[in-house]
Amino acid sequence: MTVDEAPRQRSGGRAGRHAARLSRQVERMPFLTRKLKPFEILDEEGLATLEHNADTILEEVGLEFRGDPVAIALLKDAGADVQGERVRFPRGMCRRIVQATAPREFTQFARNPANSVQIGGMASVFAPNYGSPFVRDLDNGRRYGTIEDFRNFVKLAYMSPHLHHSGGTVCEPVDVPVNKRHLDMVYSHIRYSDKPFMGSVTAPERARDTVEMARITFGPEFVDQNAVVLSLINANSPLVWDATMLGAARAYAEANQATLLTPFILAGAMAPVTAAAVCAQTLAESLGGMTLVQLVRPGAPVVLGSFASSMSMQSGAPTFGTPEPALVLYVMAALARRLGVPFRSGGSLCASKIPDAQAAYESAATLQPTVLAGVNFILHAAGWLEGGLACGYEKFVMDADQCGMMAVLVKGLDMSENGQALDAIRENGPGQHFLGTAHTLANFETAFYRSEIADNNSFEQWQEDGSLDAAQRANKVWKRMLFDYEAPPIDPAIDEALQDFIARRKASMPDSEV
Repeated sequence: MTVDEAPRQRSGGRAGRHAARLSRQVERMPFLTRKLKPFEILDEEGLATLEHNADTILEEVGLEFRGDPVAIALLKDAGADVQGERVRFPRGMCRRIVQATAPREFTQFARNPANSVQIGGMASVFAPNYGSPFVRDLDNGRRYGTIEDFRNFVKLAYMSPHLHHSGGTVCEPVDVPVNKRHLDMVYSHIRYSDKPFMGSVTAPERARDTVEMARITFGPEFVDQNAVVLSLINANSPLVWDATMLGAARAYAEANQATLLTPFILAGAMAPVTAAAVCAQTLAESLGGMTLVQLVRPGAPVVLGSFASSMSMQSGAPTFGTPEPALVLYVMAALARRLGVPFRSGGSLCASKIPDAQAAYESAATLQPTVLAGVNFILHAAGWLEGGLACGYEKFVMDADQCGMMAVLVKGLDMSENGQALDAIRENGPGQHFLGTAHTLANFETAFYRSEIADNNSFEQWQEDGSLDAAQRANKVWKRMLFDYEAPPIDPAIDEALQDFIARRKASMPDSEV
């Protein structure tokens, strides 16, 4: 019996209290509005030097825009030097074009307006894992993802109060043909959640299918004027934008939908090994992509993205949670602010195969710089395992719990009268504990973050409860969340129209694995 098929039983007592808490959680918490200043590691001179270096790369080396003559023509008409598919940009050209029309921040609207998010400024948005072909849980181990797994993760993101976004390809549903699975994935985001979502980018026509499904859901006029889809456009580093990504980027830009222009760099393989070089190359590649988007439709929302990983120089395997990518993250966040566009990076990244101590250390070493740097859109915030090859059920809820902690951290210090609590100190006096004071009683429910995963009981109580480790406790949490899941309402006419569109599109083409 699957989680969805389990009988729905409600009872009083402890189970009833938990159900009540869960229903309150579904109301969710808004995206983060940071009160902490971003942590800066480089001065004005250093940042200006990296901007100069990025312009040098664009001017002297250039970028290749492969297999897209429309993109080449747009760039040439705008003043770029085009020789075949190699495009070189006069110094400062990309920055001028991006700064002239790209919005500093924008709203991505959700099907439920209460779940719409701000991208940019002092806002931070947590979105789940993306792109993993495998999934993992304690019961069934590591296996290829299915459409049922995909729907489960969409439901978990919907139920998680600390995730503000439904994400995109949370895992790959390999039991659905490649050329048709995007339809099922986008539909799952729309039907089983009412948070914002990401679109398909694996082919230009799949991006256009996403836009059409968004138009069915939100209305054509609304979509034309507002961002309702945010999609990941990856550079093929070093210094290449390929036809698939360019076609998807143009499809979304033409529809005025938002794109994350993100170089994916494994330092030492797709860029030099030094952090400063990775920053300059990342800025150059992303500037080229954002420039194209602005030429397709001035004002279409863009997000400067950075995904930089270190690598084992012995094996070539990517490594996570190391200090060098954190340095890149801090610097790229500052460069995005100077450019005047939102920034995407970070997450809860690790190389560990299971949700163990290595996973916890590496994820924390990625998530904390992400938040302190002031990243606006945080993909891979929950579920990432095995360098992104797997999305873990237990890791998903453990990471979401950490996202909740970060939400408290970014609020900064409470300097209100209640926060300073001078009256409580006066009234209590020396040598007396504060457990029973009026101030403690008035604040005890909200004073500290309460983890759903951590065990803070005595050793004896922990033994009595089964001597469970964090992953075992998380296993119970995600099963309970799926058991209590109830789909958000949707207009039946919209749902019918979506299913009709999907049926017609699937019938129009044979199954394909490309």
